[in-house]
Amino acid sequence: MKIDWQKRPLIPAIVQDSESGEVLMLAYMNEEALQKTLETGFAHYFSRSRQKLWKKGESSGNVQKVEEILLDCDGDTILLKVKQSGPACHTGRRSCFFTDLKTDTTTSEPIQNPDEMYDDIVDRLYHVILEKKDGDPTKSWTAKLFSKGENSILKKVAEEAAEFCFAVKDKDEGEIIYEGADLLYHALVALAYSGIHPERIKSELRRRFGQSGIEEKASSSDR
Repeated sequence: MKIDWQKRPLIPAIVQDSESGEVLMLAYMNEEALQKTLETGFAHYFSRSRQKLWKKGESSGNVQKVEEILLDCDGDTILLKVKQSGPACHTGRRSCFFTDLKTDTTTSEPIQNPDEMYDDIVDRLYHVILEKKDGDPTKSWTAKLFSKGENSILKKVAEEAAEFCFAVKDKDEGEIIYEGADLLYHALVALAYSGIHPERIKSELRRRFGQSGIEEKASSSDR
């Protein structure tokens, strides 16, 4: 049986420890990700939030050496049996499945500090925002913003942008840095609310290299 990539350009990939049988995570693959996995022997996936191909562990070093690849009976789901280096989950846990649905309790603890798994603090912060968005609004400012909805989130972005501008106007370096961090955080909350990973913003900035600002404005006005 072959995968019909025209019909299913993106398919789920269940990842299982090849020795213990523990289910480690669920990711997605397109045709390129599967081909890279077959060529290299290490798991590659397609990130729906980043809209790009990625090698598992490319930043953290927690790679997955693929031992076996199985296709299900319908030809629309892949099972990867892997040797996992370090944790599979971005929280630093061995598996992404660590919350008991009935009791809402955590069944395992991190085996690695998640801060050590990220080269990019923006990426780390974005994931923390995603983790907290459905949390208790009385205990988390992030959860509180999400609970209030779009208008409150956008109002905070506008407020922080204004405060950043005032700090620049006052030529206060400390305040510029402080308010810049606040602005970036609230912009990331807005991106998370919209389901857009900051990597897609970076990709747009990369696209603009070599193009003058005037040309870019002209091209955007044609959209």
